[in-house]
Amino acid sequence: MRAGDFRLEDVSLEVPTGGYAALMGKTGSGKTTLLEVVAGLKPVFAGRIALQGIDVTRRKPAERNLGYVPQDGALFTRMTVREHLGFALVIRRWTRAAMASRIQELARLLEIEHLLDRTPTGLSGGERQRVALGRALAFHPRTLCLDEPLSALDDATRSQLYDLLRHVRRETGVTTLHVTHSLHEAQQLADIIYRLESGRVVPLTDRATA
Repeated sequence: MRAGDFRLEDVSLEVPTGGYAALMGKTGSGKTTLLEVVAGLKPVFAGRIALQGIDVTRRKPAERNLGYVPQDGALFTRMTVREHLGFALVIRRWTRAAMASRIQELARLLEIEHLLDRTPTGLSGGERQRVALGRALAFHPRTLCLDEPLSALDDATRSQLYDLLRHVRRETGVTTLHVTHSLHEAQQLADIIYRLESGRVVPLTDRATA
């Protein structure tokens, strides 16, 4: 992948099915770019991207069975939480009954049932991240990409979201790639920790240092 003078070359990263991997690296090292490449939001010029054993290198984002949570959550201010959770389902032409059932299921999983008729305005940072996560999980993706989802949260809220992400993983079995600057966060959540250095991904063999 290239963007001006910046490029990622010889990148190799593997996450076992159902596993949770954290990707670390300095600001500007290309972590978000790599996540966007996996999600199909940026093109690749060589190499192969396989999700759940299926080559998706040339597939459109909607064809990759992948949920994506960008760093800022990217919530729509005029849509209710209920509408956010149903957004991907409307696009995929689910029936109203199926959508209503799935939205309730997600709301219970993420503990946001009381927020369904609210808009993002006025929600706390933790509540907004729960909504963004629910929107990404709505259509039962097999893979989930998270771009620094906890970076703007206070310590207490971040701890609550650690528990939530562990719970989501247990309940869904979704394979996850999580970008973070925090080694503590990576250690709390991930089975595997990678570091992006000089355009290449290397395993972090010593989990005590970043």
